Amino acid sequence: MARAQDTSGSHYRKSKKTVGSRQYAVCSIIFTAYSLLLTAYFLLPAHAQERRTPVVIAVEKVSPAVVNINTEEVIRQRANPFTGLGDEFFDQFFQDFFPPQDYKRQSLGSGVIINQKGYILTNEHVISRASTIKVTLSDNREFDAHLVGADSRSDLAIIKIDSDKPLPFAQMGASADIMIGESVIAIGNPFGLSHTVTTGIVSAVNRSIKGEDGRIYSDFIQIDASINPGNSGGPLLNINGEVIGINTAIYQKAEGIGFAMPIDRAKRIVNDLIKYGEVHEAWLGIFVQELTPQIAKSFGYSNTKGVIISKAFKGGPSERAGLKRGDIIISIGNKPIRAIDDYYDLIYGYGHNDKIGITVFRDGEKIAVNVTAQAIPEELSDEIALEWLGIAVDEITSKAVKKYQLFTDSGVLISKVEKGGPAGRIGIEAGDVLRQINQAKVETIKDFKKAVISAKKGSSVLLLIQRGKYGYYVTLEP
Repeated sequence: MARAQDTSGSHYRKSKKTVGSRQYAVCSIIFTAYSLLLTAYFLLPAHAQERRTPVVIAVEKVSPAVVNINTEEVIRQRANPFTGLGDEFFDQFFQDFFPPQDYKRQSLGSGVIINQKGYILTNEHVISRASTIKVTLSDNREFDAHLVGADSRSDLAIIKIDSDKPLPFAQMGASADIMIGESVIAIGNPFGLSHTVTTGIVSAVNRSIKGEDGRIYSDFIQIDASINPGNSGGPLLNINGEVIGINTAIYQKAEGIGFAMPIDRAKRIVNDLIKYGEVHEAWLGIFVQELTPQIAKSFGYSNTKGVIISKAFKGGPSERAGLKRGDIIISIGNKPIRAIDDYYDLIYGYGHNDKIGITVFRDGEKIAVNVTAQAIPEELSDEIALEWLGIAVDEITSKAVKKYQLFTDSGVLISKVEKGGPAGRIGIEAGDVLRQINQAKVETIKDFKKAVISAKKGSSVLLLIQRGKYGYYVTLEP
């Protein structure tokens, strides 16, 4: 029995020794591999560690969240060489014998994933009119994306991709404390060259520029890094790898400079686009007009910078705060108002329920008030249309078709035009048919009400008016 026990003990000691040897061997291999890695690291070319600057680290951190956006737009064209000459005979002839053909046009842009759910922030002009949107990540994964919401006024849009695997996303920073001269990094896909990185400094803030479409864009960050077609929608980063702006190629004649929308301004728009699919503008319950030297003089105001309240809606936010017709608005949120475009751009940065500090000039004094903004009530659309555009509308009935000899029953009938109003001054008449407001088709009264509320966000509005057989685009600047 003792012999058996001695044999068993000897076997146990041998087994333990064998296992210990294997563990030692494994540890030795791991230690050797780790040592080789450390050796390789320290044997990198001179100063390799020092070359991993904050810029390199920021790019490595954010690059996986920057995407290439490829859009496809279907364009329908007809072979009629007489198109646009107003001859319906030729239009009908070529339509019968040479039917329209569809052509596909592709464009490229950039975007940045802003959360793990796959929401991507980009420029509106990158995806506008796109029939298909494809997104490519830095690891070459490709996704079909769908549009969540877009806003042409701010030139921002949100698209979304769905993935079974976690998606990289960039951290939002802040733009309120941007310093002129601080280093910034732009990442995008200029001219289709994927994941191109450029660096520079902040050259200026609160910059207003005139875009290729003739619009004035305000409150932009100017940088000395070029932003070219394809860069649009890509992120502008600070040295910590935080998104502080969205790059845009709205001024393509620029050489050696670029522009970006501050991220603080974009955040509210992004939240509305994700939540509602559109931007809910802050409404103050007033109409304003440009301040001319003559008007300023008549109110005892020695300056022409600002806008004057031409109407305050009864019970509206501004009236409740004590503002009234004839007040001259000189600043909003401590930012000066130079012209009417400044007013609309600043208001656009607020949402409903926000408290907005407004300073006005009245009777030789400056008065500061806080106005709590709200969404525009849809029931006021008719009053807004009459006051703002100078028109009233009705549904198109068979009686109206006969009375005005209409050639369409699609749209709404302009039943009243205010003499001397914006519509009247440009020649719109009762009996004309309104078919479109900005980009929104108008086929019913409900469409009209919604389009008026949406169009009120801007200082001008584009209308498609049909008179007889022909349609005309006109721009009103109320």
